[in-house]
Amino acid sequence: MTKHPIEVVTSVERRRRWSREDKERLVAACLEPGAVLSEIARAAGIHVSQLFRWRKELCQIEEPRIEAANTLVPVIVSDAAPTAPVATSEAPVPSQPRRKRSDVMIELGRGRRVRVDSDIDTEALGRILDCVLGRR
Repeated sequence: MTKHPIEVVTSVERRRRWSREDKERLVAACLEPGAVLSEIARAAGIHVSQLFRWRKELCQIEEPRIEAANTLVPVIVSDAAPTAPVATSEAPVPSQPRRKRSDVMIELGRGRRVRVDSDIDTEALGRILDCVLGRR
């Protein structure tokens, strides 16, 4: 015969109150590799849907409210952008072989991504990321 812990509620209020620390601890356990949410919920004495709701609430980060004048818009810089034709009387310069384009996609979280060419100036990339992440 197995023994199961029993919780006796003696107050009039039937709902348990979970502190933010308890919720954070349980949600953090859910985010561990190989975690089984139903087992975590069962051990805590709650329904698994409660864990999903807490995870949604605690992992939700509010976007800072930005005035319309300071709104950033996505920009894609491409070598393939059309340029104005240059009229010259000189002989055409032999073209160099095109190098293969290689992009780097940087995931910033909260659905934000930055795509840059692999040979971007690192200082320029740092300034871009500072602006995007709101560190300036």
